[in-house]
Amino acid sequence: MSVILIYGDSNSHGTMPMSVAGLSERHPKGTRWPDTLAVELGTGHEVICEGLPGRTTVHDDAVEGGERNGIKVLPAILHSHKPIDLMILMLGTNDLKHRFSVTAYEIARSIERLVQATRAEGVVQDIMIVAPAPVRECGTLVDVFAGAEARQQGVEAHLQAVAARQNCGFVRAGDTVTVSPKDGVHWDPADHVAFGKAFAPVVSARLADL
Repeated sequence: MSVILIYGDSNSHGTMPMSVAGLSERHPKGTRWPDTLAVELGTGHEVICEGLPGRTTVHDDAVEGGERNGIKVLPAILHSHKPIDLMILMLGTNDLKHRFSVTAYEIARSIERLVQATRAEGVVQDIMIVAPAPVRECGTLVDVFAGAEARQQGVEAHLQAVAARQNCGFVRAGDTVTVSPKDGVHWDPADHVAFGKAFAPVVSARLADL
């Protein structure tokens, strides 16, 4: 059986578009994209979702608190689920929050650090990087993500370069998904399903090459 670990944030967790900033509600099980991916892949594959709302790549979050720093908890999560055939890494959205004020290049370099840290643990066979769907400055999270549209320019190209340099798979979620205008960050149920279905053949092909 192939073990697939999704390491992500609220859009892997399945957080609904927020009607009130900070009010985190979750789409029902079966409507989140990791669930759709698991169904599309079929038997013989175990899909494990480690999606934490607010998770960053490498940054502590003094405002929201908790273990949001993705690189800090990574080793424990990897060893909890080892051995892992494929890790799907989709982070970077929360790095776009105004409080972090990092560039697209720095986000990509942070993802590269996560790739390197993952390989250092020796329990993951292969990695795919997913460039998150571009955010919009609108709705309930407009103040949290002030300036994000400008800061995210070029991030997909930088992430693609990291994937090529590190021999990782690469997918752009924005080719399939558009964030909800309700908060400019999270996905509606139809986008979750669409992404899970579109992503499944890519994952299958990657696993076939292992």
